Amino acid sequence: MRLSTKGRYGVRAMLDLALRYGQGPIPLKDISQREEISINYLEQLFARLRREGLVEGTRGPRGGFFLTKKPGRIKIGDVIRAIEGPISLVYCVDPEERKKECHRADRCITRLLWKRTSEKLAETLDAVTLEDLCEEARQLSKGKEPKHPFAFQI
Repeated sequence: MRLSTKGRYGVRAMLDLALRYGQGPIPLKDISQREEISINYLEQLFARLRREGLVEGTRGPRGGFFLTKKPGRIKIGDVIRAIEGPISLVYCVDPEERKKECHRADRCITRLLWKRTSEKLAETLDAVTLEDLCEEARQLSKGKEPKHPFAFQI
């Protein structure tokens, strides 16, 4: 699976909101400037994030977006799924794509490999929250090496 630009930018935009959690609605214009992502692109991403209940928005001169939960309760896997869909390396292990069932599924040796790898990737992304990334960002801003509290084993 190659994470698309949408997924990467979505995580960056959500991290931007998480770093400002509790400060009220954050205008897309501000996120756009800080993250160097076009407003049009952010609008598309935030439509998906809103649909999945991860953000809410308000209109008007003091409008913007905010997280619907504390950063420690939003997993990176949730953000990726909201933007990219299910986390799977190949369609044959994606429950939503099963309609394209491979005629070799019952005897495919590699299908189990892709299934296990997809599950491990999802577990890894679900083990990291926006708060974890906020803490790493704080460490970097202090000139310290991030502690990387999460382990990656695939």
